[in-house]
Amino acid sequence: MKREYAVARIEDVPEGKHIVVEVRGREIGVFNVGGRYYALPNACFHQNGPLCRGAISGTVACSAETGWQRRWVQDGEIVVCPWHSLEFNVTTGQCIAYPDRRLPRVEVRVDDGQIRLVL
Repeated sequence: MKREYAVARIEDVPEGKHIVVEVRGREIGVFNVGGRYYALPNACFHQNGPLCRGAISGTVACSAETGWQRRWVQDGEIVVCPWHSLEFNVTTGQCIAYPDRRLPRVEVRVDDGQIRLVL
């Protein structure tokens, strides 16, 4: 059965910032992207690096729609693994380099100023 765990107050994770917490022996990154909270496991699927200890950024993309011109996109939505620089979208868990791979997201609830993870 899943339980809720209070891990921080909303003021502990201002917009554009993130923290790493431990719940039930697991490290989990809690991110504030545009005023919404997301959580991912602190483990990159490439060599188990401490993903959520990485920087928050955007990424470069190009496609036929942009005439193959490079564009800076998803600013503030990308976490970069500090070990080998794999990029992941915080809001979806999707890996940018391997779009068919994604990390499992952890459910986040906010109640009375508390950020809670559901595990």
